[in-house]
Amino acid sequence: MMLEDRVAIVTGATSGIGAATAKIFRLHGARVLAVGRDEAALARLADPHRHTVTCAADVTADDAPARIVEAALAEFGNVDILVSSAGIIAMGTLEQTSDEDWDRMLDVNLRAPFRLMRAAAPHLARRKGAVVNVSSVAGPRVFPGLLSYCVSKAGLDQLTRCAAIELAPQGVRVNAVCPGVVVTDLHLRTGMSREKYDAFLEHSRETHPMGRTGTAEEIAELILFLASERSGWITGETMAIDGGRHLTCAR
Repeated sequence: MMLEDRVAIVTGATSGIGAATAKIFRLHGARVLAVGRDEAALARLADPHRHTVTCAADVTADDAPARIVEAALAEFGNVDILVSSAGIIAMGTLEQTSDEDWDRMLDVNLRAPFRLMRAAAPHLARRKGAVVNVSSVAGPRVFPGLLSYCVSKAGLDQLTRCAAIELAPQGVRVNAVCPGVVVTDLHLRTGMSREKYDAFLEHSRETHPMGRTGTAEEIAELILFLASERSGWITGETMAIDGGRHLTCAR
């Protein structure tokens, strides 16, 4: 198993890519601290053998980084892997984006991963661990009407590269995955109607050269690889996994 006896913190673990990552990590032998806000959903992730334990937390809370890391240490004794998958998306042009919208987007998508990585860094260094951030094709590319989201993911990509340089001497690898459109409930949680979401998914078949959207499980497979020793000489990468979407012009 690729992660046998490794300890992983996974945020956003109650749905989508985070949930798929927590599942595949456990299947590959990891002990997982699953972090999320939905306590009912978290309860469904816990298992009787305590390979997965849960931590209910809002990643933007002042005490969240320390509390999350301390929970992993208390349950498992160390931290080997950190996956920041918690994220939000919202529509908005330059003129439509309020200060509150801007702050919320960067708080969840950029500030929270930074603060959690900072809190976990000493423990990751002791284990020569790995960080995987969940970014987006909207990090390296620009899409109209997604101003604050694109900026937050571009910032996360740069954070990944900067942290990789700083933590490399301690043996810690830091990478990010940049998915295209993946079928999750992310858009629905922002208030998009089911009808509009279905139309968006249908349109995405045309905007992704491989002719389809992705699955959370496909993204989790790449996260697993980057978190494992099989990628032991890879750091500072922001890897596209988007059916070729990053190769195209906006349409």
